[in-house]
Amino acid sequence: MSHITLIRPPMVLLRVVHARSTCPPLGIAYLAGSMRSFNHDIEVIDAVGESIFQFTKINNGKNIAHGLDLDQIVSRIDEKTDFICLSTMFSIEWPLDYELIKKIKTKFPEKLIIIGGEHVTATADWIMKNCPEVDYCVLGEGEVKLVNLINFLSGSLKEKEFDSSGIISREYKRPERQGPVDKYLMGLRIKSVDDIPLPAWDLIPLNNYLDNNFGYGTDRGRNMPMLATRGCPYQCTFCSNPQMWSTRWVARDPVKVLNEMETYIKDYRIENFSFYDLTAIVKRDWIITFCNLILERKLNFTWQLPSGTRSEAFDEEVVDLMYRTGCRNLNFAPESGSPSVLKRIKKKIDPKAMLKAMKICLNRGMVVKSNIIIGFPKETHFEIWQSLIFLAKMSWIGVHDATVSKYYPYPGTEMYDNLRKEHKISDFSDSYFWSLSNLTGKSYSEYVSTKAVDFYSITGLLIFYVISIIRRPQFFFKSLYNVVLGRKEESRMEATIRTIYKRFNPFKKKKEYI
Repeated sequence: MSHITLIRPPMVLLRVVHARSTCPPLGIAYLAGSMRSFNHDIEVIDAVGESIFQFTKINNGKNIAHGLDLDQIVSRIDEKTDFICLSTMFSIEWPLDYELIKKIKTKFPEKLIIIGGEHVTATADWIMKNCPEVDYCVLGEGEVKLVNLINFLSGSLKEKEFDSSGIISREYKRPERQGPVDKYLMGLRIKSVDDIPLPAWDLIPLNNYLDNNFGYGTDRGRNMPMLATRGCPYQCTFCSNPQMWSTRWVARDPVKVLNEMETYIKDYRIENFSFYDLTAIVKRDWIITFCNLILERKLNFTWQLPSGTRSEAFDEEVVDLMYRTGCRNLNFAPESGSPSVLKRIKKKIDPKAMLKAMKICLNRGMVVKSNIIIGFPKETHFEIWQSLIFLAKMSWIGVHDATVSKYYPYPGTEMYDNLRKEHKISDFSDSYFWSLSNLTGKSYSEYVSTKAVDFYSITGLLIFYVISIIRRPQFFFKSLYNVVLGRKEESRMEATIRTIYKRFNPFKKKKEYI
């Protein structure tokens, strides 16, 4: 049995971004549960959860780190630990995470450092070449691979029994990619998702999130993150899924999903569930079965899909069942209103069909949000205006919220690889990682300037919300009313207003903001 320290580093945020995204570390909780099932001694340092009101200025004041500072994290690592494991999900967080890794290696030079997460999966070869403090990278889903690696390194798994697939080190190399959807990637995926141990939430300071209304999505009470499915069957070129996780979509047994939810209702007094699935609703039969089970058990809670879903499985029957079982918030992800752009980015949706699905949800009483991205490579002014017109149409039919984001090339995506081949992106650097945000960086379209993309982003939001206020002023004033009186949120606009108030409330203790 080994002593393992799992670290969730601080979240990196832009100082001027106020959308609430702080949520319990579902991935770390799953890893902890899996390793504990092999009788390892697990300690979790959740930098965010352990100091949930601490914000530290970083990157010359352009960003803030949410949670414990790096020295505080290092001081919490037990001297007796055998392995130190970190998760880096987003590339914008890598400069801070690597600084943390170097501090850890300085204090514990003999300890092995193992890292994983989406950023690591995309950049493992570069990390092994440029970051000597890192000993191992774990690609993709870590629940099985990390356990096998720990068992092998601790001597409980013989070399002939150890499968190094998905493990990158200076000894184990990543095989050459055989195409956008690689058989190697498919082979790394966990097939029996129902056999994965449940998240070890008892090792996480979960109540710090629940008691203070932190979570992803709309605050409708004590909010627990969930995963009902894994993966996505689609091949969008701006998304890391096909290049990193493969296009294998796997759904859990809906009975086991609901059993898990009932446990959280009992143990943590959960009122709302947020599903973090990449694409939660793919199979119509699955969602119908899931909803019918909720009705059969006569359970009373709300649930939402904040990550961005597709619309193919939505019809009157499905939406009615979802609403009757407590689904109140949906986030659709059309990404563009231009058919030509959608074709280039392999986003296989029909904008008209998505508008129809939105109408069905709105008519049933759901709160609907939508995501649009502007400035894709080769995107023209005309195509951007098609997206702005689509934003206007969504606002006109009653969609409540929208985000308009600038395109940024994330490592691990097909679009990023193409830009590298065209020499439009330089090698990795801290400045590149810091630039991966929705408010900084250049345009990657040769037809539209950076200033024009910035203009269109702001214009898109103005178009959407001006139409919304004119068409439905009662919704805007109801949102302000809910925020002022501290009532449960109904939309992301309310969440944003409330987050601004939380972060900049002059009556908060100054020691919480460093």
